[in-house]
Amino acid sequence: MADEARKLLIVEDDRGLQKQLKWCFDGYDVVFAEDRESALGELRRHEPAVVLQDLGLPPDPEGVSEGFKTLQEILKSRPATKVIVVTGNETRDNALKAVGFGAYDFYQKPVDVDVLQLLVNRAFTLFELEAENRRLAHEEARSPLAGVIAVSSQMQELCRKVEKVAAVDVTTLLLGESGTGKELFAKALHGLSPRAEHRFIAINCAAIPENLLESELFGYEKGAYTGAHKQTIGKIELADKGTLLLDEIGDMPPALQAKLLRFLQERTVERIGGRKEIPVDVRVVCATNQDLQQLISEGGFREDLYYRISEVTLKIPPLRERAGCRVVLARHFLHVHAKAMNKSLRGLSDDAVDAVQRHAWPGNVRELENRIKGAVAISDGPMVSAEDLGLDGEGMQRNLPTLREVREDAERRAMVDALAAADGNVSRAAKLLGVSRPTVYDMLQRLEITVPATSGEAEIG
Repeated sequence: MADEARKLLIVEDDRGLQKQLKWCFDGYDVVFAEDRESALGELRRHEPAVVLQDLGLPPDPEGVSEGFKTLQEILKSRPATKVIVVTGNETRDNALKAVGFGAYDFYQKPVDVDVLQLLVNRAFTLFELEAENRRLAHEEARSPLAGVIAVSSQMQELCRKVEKVAAVDVTTLLLGESGTGKELFAKALHGLSPRAEHRFIAINCAAIPENLLESELFGYEKGAYTGAHKQTIGKIELADKGTLLLDEIGDMPPALQAKLLRFLQERTVERIGGRKEIPVDVRVVCATNQDLQQLISEGGFREDLYYRISEVTLKIPPLRERAGCRVVLARHFLHVHAKAMNKSLRGLSDDAVDAVQRHAWPGNVRELENRIKGAVAISDGPMVSAEDLGLDGEGMQRNLPTLREVREDAERRAMVDALAAADGNVSRAAKLLGVSRPTVYDMLQRLEITVPATSGEAEIG
């Protein structure tokens, strides 16, 4: 922060001293206030990093009561602000009391320009260091997408959408197979949102018995039923001002779907056994691996609730559809777990890379991480092998085709389609393909395609 940008609020009712201080701090952006009310107004308006405040303020200029009130209200409004109190009292009792209230430092009149400038400059320096520490800590805490490996264009686009949606307070539905990272993306929505400083509460609708799920969500009053010995706040209420994740929303019982719909419409909850409607300000994120549209058609999910929870829908692709992600993710997990287990592993062997590429990964990212973690635990090093991963061929996909194989397959299908459309006429097929007749004959020979003499069908040899 350059000196010319430094905002300094001076709370002093002596006009003569004001002029002296303005000259003293001509390198700063100085704002003056003469009493508590104007000081708090300037504080809100300019948000200064440092306040230089006289303890003797009107209507009690000979005492310190008004000065202490002003100090306390400044620190209550902006706790990070550095307040230097100035007192004319020859004893240090009031100055030490001010420091006890939270003042950064104190200074006794008469004014020594050099000393006062040194105190103020130190206060600004400390404020800037603390602000930078808070910013770095905040960035570290607010980097939820840093854990998402977005190699494929699909995943990069999804991350961009998450960043946009996070800033807007809309109910979001996350769709994806089990293990794709729905909770990770829900936490990212929370961490990148204005609600990041408040709670993120997650509840799995499929993991809690139906008779307990309602009390978990909405809470209950003491005596609401047998065993309800005390008032208990539900997850929705606990998430007030924050984010609530309803995982596996497709498994929510129909009766609770109706109650959830009412909450989403009214934004109030009523505890079991209670009569009071409690307003709750919460962002709701829902997640499921089920096809909600099919559930709606089968009568298992309310259509009106679906439209309430899907103001924005984000589809998380399965691992098998994330081009280039598998090996990158595998190496990332290997590094994380090797460090946690204090193991020196250089990476994945060639056969492990091939196995990671060819495995179908029905359990998605969760399965991949568990495989890598287990392999790190048992590997003797220096490289993790396919044997360590336990990938012995079961659930493997075929080897990746070469570019030549892909090209030949595409040419073969295009030729067969063109011959079928041309009823076996080579000249017409050539026109459809945009090539010459001799080129078609060359392709027919190279691709081993025969044209039946009496029909329009082509055979693949």
